[in-house]
Amino acid sequence: MFQEILDNKLVPVVTFNSIDEVNPVLTALSEGGVQVAEICFRTACSKEALKLALEKFPFMLIGAGTVINKEQANDAIDLGAKFIVSPGLSEEVAKVCKTRHIPYIPGVVTPTEIMKALELDLTYLKFFPAGVYGGLKAIKALSSAFPQVKFMPTGGVDNSNLAEFVKEKSIFAIGGSWLIKGDIISNCKEAINIVKNNNLN
Repeated sequence: MFQEILDNKLVPVVTFNSIDEVNPVLTALSEGGVQVAEICFRTACSKEALKLALEKFPFMLIGAGTVINKEQANDAIDLGAKFIVSPGLSEEVAKVCKTRHIPYIPGVVTPTEIMKALELDLTYLKFFPAGVYGGLKAIKALSSAFPQVKFMPTGGVDNSNLAEFVKEKSIFAIGGSWLIKGDIISNCKEAINIVKNNNLN
C-alpha cells in the first residue's frame, strides 16, 4: 500500500458533507490522474460516503482520515478502508490496524511523538499541520535525527510550493485538500506534472 502511495505521491484529503458529493469529486480526481483519496471521518455522512466511494471506485486507493479512536478505526476497516490516517498518534488505533493488517499513518510534529511512533513500529508518518509547525524546514531537521522515518506533510502545501516538498527525500507523499478546491481535474494534472518534474525519490 505504501508503494502505491509512493507511486502516486499525492493524497487528497476529502471531507464530504453529503453523499451526493462522492461521485463527482472522486470522478474528477480519477480523471485528473490521482487515484488516491483520504476520506475524513468527521462529518455525519462520512461512513456512508466511505462505503459508497469504495463500492463505486474499487480501482482507487481509498482510506479513512481523521480517525481518532478504535471505534472509528474498526468501522472504517469494516467498510473496506485500505489505510487509516490520524491527525495525531493513537496507540489504540495503531493496535487495531496492526491486528487487522491495515496500514496506519499517524500524525506527529515533535521528536517525542516520532519516538513513540517508532516504539509502535510505525515509520510512515503524517506531519500535520505542516504549515503551522515549521513546514519543510522542520521536516528536514527531524529527518536528520530520524533517518528511518518517512513523512507525509499535510496542511500548508499546494501547487505553489509542492515542488519543494517533492524534492525532499524524507517525504514519501504529500497530503492536503488543495486538490479538490476549484477545478479538481486541472489541479490534479498540474500537481502530477510538478511531481513528475521534481520527484527525486
